Amino acid sequence: MKILMLAMFTLVVENVVAQNIFKAIIKDEKSKEVLIGVNAVLAQTTKGASSDENGVIIISNIPNGVQNITFSYLNYKSKTKSFSFPLSFTVPIEIFLEQDEEMLEEVIISSTRGTRTIQNIPTRVEFISSEELGEKGIMKPGDIRMLLNESTGIITQQTSATSGNSAIRIQGLDGRYTQILKDGFPIFSGAASGLGLLQTPPLDLKQVEIIKGSTSTLYGGGAIAGLINLISKTPEEKRELSLHLNGTSGKGMDVSGFYGQRFNKVGTTIFASYNRNRAYDPSDIGFTAIPQFDRYVFNPKLFLYFTKNTEMSVGLNAMLENRLGGDIKYIKGKKDKTHSYFEKNKTQRHLIQLTFEHRFNEKDRFNFKNSLTFFKRNIGVPYYSFEGTQLSTFSELSYIHTNQRTEWVAGFNVWTDKFNEKKLADFQLRNYKQAIIGAFVQNNWEATKWFNLETGLRTDYIPNYGTAILPRISVYFKVTDKFSSRFGGGFGYKAPTIFTEDSEKLQYQNVLPIDRDKNKLERSYGLNVDFNYVTSFCEDNITFSVNQLFFYTYLNNTLLLQSEEGGLYRLNNIIGYTDTKGGETNVKIGYKDFRLYLGYTFTNTETKEERVKQENILTPKHRLNSILMYEVEDEWKIGLEAYYFSSQKLSDGLKGKQYVICGFMIEKIWEKFSLYANFENFTDRRQTRFDTIYTGSISNPMFRDIYAPLDGFVINAGVKWKF
Repeated sequence: MKILMLAMFTLVVENVVAQNIFKAIIKDEKSKEVLIGVNAVLAQTTKGASSDENGVIIISNIPNGVQNITFSYLNYKSKTKSFSFPLSFTVPIEIFLEQDEEMLEEVIISSTRGTRTIQNIPTRVEFISSEELGEKGIMKPGDIRMLLNESTGIITQQTSATSGNSAIRIQGLDGRYTQILKDGFPIFSGAASGLGLLQTPPLDLKQVEIIKGSTSTLYGGGAIAGLINLISKTPEEKRELSLHLNGTSGKGMDVSGFYGQRFNKVGTTIFASYNRNRAYDPSDIGFTAIPQFDRYVFNPKLFLYFTKNTEMSVGLNAMLENRLGGDIKYIKGKKDKTHSYFEKNKTQRHLIQLTFEHRFNEKDRFNFKNSLTFFKRNIGVPYYSFEGTQLSTFSELSYIHTNQRTEWVAGFNVWTDKFNEKKLADFQLRNYKQAIIGAFVQNNWEATKWFNLETGLRTDYIPNYGTAILPRISVYFKVTDKFSSRFGGGFGYKAPTIFTEDSEKLQYQNVLPIDRDKNKLERSYGLNVDFNYVTSFCEDNITFSVNQLFFYTYLNNTLLLQSEEGGLYRLNNIIGYTDTKGGETNVKIGYKDFRLYLGYTFTNTETKEERVKQENILTPKHRLNSILMYEVEDEWKIGLEAYYFSSQKLSDGLKGKQYVICGFMIEKIWEKFSLYANFENFTDRRQTRFDTIYTGSISNPMFRDIYAPLDGFVINAGVKWKF
């Protein structure tokens, strides 16, 4: 018995002695800075630890013998090292991890005019990559409404029940407060704002940048709610030639083609598309949910590379569209006294753009850009027509000086806008001319590795309305490698115009012109703060990130369309204000080939006029969005999505119904082409199923607010080729 107890005691002592301790300090291979939150796991065990604020990892109770320890960290290559225990040294060992360059592909944000990457830029920018654009292009290859509407805090608001005209709303504010740019040019303003989203196919886009909150300091007035910058593809040495064919159960067809290539000193991109739809009425109510239209788009662009440091591009953009909505029988040629309602939209846009860039050295460069846009629109409804042309120009000179820790951007721009209405009736013409001259300066200062500061100041002179001084500040805090935060705010303004959502709903009928003696600038300030946390688990097999944004915007002298005697309407600056506040939550979870996106938006937008405060119409307080993607690279893409919209206040005093829409898409990918099918809104939720869209008779309808889809369940399928 004594011998047995002695043997057991000896075994326990040996086992205790064999429990070794491993200590290491984890650092970045290039910067030699310590990394916080690195996971270390002992092979074939559950033993592990994470590095603390000093980069130190401690793993206890390691048995004798050769042991493998794997070190993993988000955006870094995993490393496995072998150690023989007991160790021959007692001091902590240094482990250096290498960044994964593929995961850390640099994304330059051009909307802020600087050269900083998205990783540490103080301005909060939401980035939609070319891969995501390809996924959304499957769902809606004819326009960009889908890819924008699926972002938290953004809603595409339909302004016409029968023609589908839409505007973008960010954080509860009307579409006129969002500035939409293409390659930094404001080409969708004024008369073009009601149809711009519908007339922009996504195939030639490289990326989309979204900045929410007051950003008028960047590009001038109109960006009170935010800005959306559509960035076009540029030619690469490797040729890109692609073709996209799509058909829908909603009687639609889309054909798009893109070509791009660089030849030493010359490069070119050419994009062309044809989109058509036949009148579609899934509810059998007699009115179009999707109008009949034919649209042609042609965008050639020439790039000249004079020297290594000097380049220029010249681009043309042509768009022609005929759109007809209204009574189905009228559109099909069976019109009579009863079936006589229609809404015609005939539009054309012709644009020329020029950009020039010269780099003096690695630190200094000069940019010049200029655009000329001609836009013509003709609207026709029974007994009324509206026709006008808009000629606008945009010119900008900027100089950028970049150091290791600071970057300065200074410049000035001139924006002109001239609208001429054709006299078709005995009513006041809504002609106007506007020229805005602005000067700006911006600074980005990387004070430390954990603190970046971005400041800006713009001064705009608007004839007849005075001067707007617009300061802006954004701050970036990198608390740890996993946790960061941004805070920002700025001032904004919007010059009065008749082209608002409310005027668009009336086709500008009986809307009086802007009165420069009475109307004035709408002025605003906005604040936002966000918190971002990123981590990974299970040897980087599971990635997790969450971003929480809080926002507030105050808009003074709000311009509202108000009725007057004789059935007239006038745009007046109210004695009061509009404010919008809320939050956005975005969660991303990745596991192997699966990605889950969850989003929630809370928006509370109210207008106070002469002590009376009311909730704004067509603004759901609660919105949920969820997307589950399964993707095997270069083989399969499968997605399932669902969106919830809470009830909304309508202009007639009633409340719209809450609803959920769901979609499913699948794409099979081969080397040169892919086949896909998309089942949009397969639960067939549409406003005509649970509510009405008009009152009165079918020959003289009075359309209500559109707050839910009208087209219902639509299947689209197609093929994409890469040659």
